[in-house]
Amino acid sequence: MRVLVVEDEQLLADAVATGLRREAMAVDVVYDGGAALERIGVNDYDVVVLDRDLPVVHGDEVCRQIVGLGLPTRVLMLTAAGDVSDRVEGLELGADDYLPKPFAFTELTARVRALGRRTTAALPPVLERSGIRLDPNRREVSRDGAEVHLAPKEFAVLEVLMRSEGSVVSAEQLLEKAWDENTDPFTNVVRVTVMTLRRKLGEPPVIVTVPGSGYRI
Repeated sequence: MRVLVVEDEQLLADAVATGLRREAMAVDVVYDGGAALERIGVNDYDVVVLDRDLPVVHGDEVCRQIVGLGLPTRVLMLTAAGDVSDRVEGLELGADDYLPKPFAFTELTARVRALGRRTTAALPPVLERSGIRLDPNRREVSRDGAEVHLAPKEFAVLEVLMRSEGSVVSAEQLLEKAWDENTDPFTNVVRVTVMTLRRKLGEPPVIVTVPGSGYRI
């Protein structure tokens, strides 16, 4: 899942990003609304965690532009104001969810994951295919009932492949969804991660390489 965190309190923004990365999400961070619109214009995000009171371009305008572009991106709006009228106003702007500060990180994570599921066709919370069971909320993976321990990027790649339901996923798509914008697009990190993932999932291999196209389960 690719997430953009937009928050002008840099310590909070960086802490949220670090926490979401530990949950196997690819996260970019910006600190004002103008930079947010630039990133949204070049990257495909599943979820934008958007502070409402932003410098340069207000969070309300960022939300309006996301909605106006017709993007599948979901918006989780953050604000220090927590009364009902503020929540209603945020939702009427087009935000998909609303979380007042201060918030529990576990709740933020759960809401981001729930919104991420809404960017694609409806799938069950727990994904199962070819004997593999992946639970994004619990960060658990098993194959034929045996637990498989994965690093965050391995988990992220497997989740993207599982959500594709057997369709081919290109290396570029995996790079887009499982890594952030600081990753060198010419790196072999996708190939190495898939190779390690195959080994951990065991025999017989379930991740198939489609020459010239990508990977599928």
